[in-house]
Amino acid sequence: MHYLHVNCDCRPELPDTQVKLRLLWTALVLIAAFSLVAWAVGHYSQSLALMAEAGHMLSDCGALGLALLATWIGRWPASPKAPFGYRRVEILAALVNGWGLVAIALWVGHEAIERLQHPAREILGVPMLVTAAVGLGVNLVNASLLHDHSHHDLNLKGAFLHVVADALSSVGVILAAIAIWWLGWDWMDGVVSLGVAGLVLAGAVPLIRQSLEVLLEKTPAYLDAAAIQTHLEQFEEVLEVNQLRLWAIAPGQEALAAHLTVALQDGAGRDRLLQRMQQSLQATFGLRDTVLQMSSPRPAPSFNLSIPERLEMIQTLSSELQQHSA
Repeated sequence: MHYLHVNCDCRPELPDTQVKLRLLWTALVLIAAFSLVAWAVGHYSQSLALMAEAGHMLSDCGALGLALLATWIGRWPASPKAPFGYRRVEILAALVNGWGLVAIALWVGHEAIERLQHPAREILGVPMLVTAAVGLGVNLVNASLLHDHSHHDLNLKGAFLHVVADALSSVGVILAAIAIWWLGWDWMDGVVSLGVAGLVLAGAVPLIRQSLEVLLEKTPAYLDAAAIQTHLEQFEEVLEVNQLRLWAIAPGQEALAAHLTVALQDGAGRDRLLQRMQQSLQATFGLRDTVLQMSSPRPAPSFNLSIPERLEMIQTLSSELQQHSA
């Protein structure tokens, strides 16, 4: 048997850890400061939509704090007991944030139905409108900070979706405030809250699904295991590819393991073949961690062999057995 372990950084570039920490801290401070203001004004104006937005923003503080903690742990170096590092913690944080969004959506939806059944006595549209407009500005700033770095990082994506949900909530509150102020439609407060709950839930489901796919070590959707196997089989020295395993430690950190049967006996020839495979897999698929195991085909027994040929076959089998047991 012959092995090669390859490390290469070839996936789409991930955001630097220091950049992630700075972005998350900035978003956390802005949201924490405004959420307290929104809650006070919502209570004063009797607006459920505004209080729901404030409650969502308060929960975002916890979500961003969790993302910060996961990012800090994820930078810990790999060790013999954790050979792939700790980036999987960020996936766990994304999963928790996804379920947090579901809980928020269900709570806001329940409160919206209650408000539609039992309208508030009087909702003050002007304070509600001004506060929601300021909140929209805060959320747009946070969304612009996190957007460019959230495409290949589920941890940041979870934080980004929380901020987007806040921005949608702010837009809904503004629309409700205008309807209440100009038209006296107090029922718009509950309707907008119900719509925001649906949008938050729609954003949470894909985040949960993607996080679970990584934790279950499913083949990443952006990599084709069949295409990789076909690619390896195109090397003329490769007779068979089996037991191919492809999974993601985290988005941008993939791993591949496979067993290859090759028509090569000498170690130097196998080393050259493995080096060519490494370069090809890196250039074509951008795989980060690759483990390839090589072996030669076992010769079929024959009763027509001469005595020297039989002795050579016995020596070959004995050598392979010794290597296997070692």
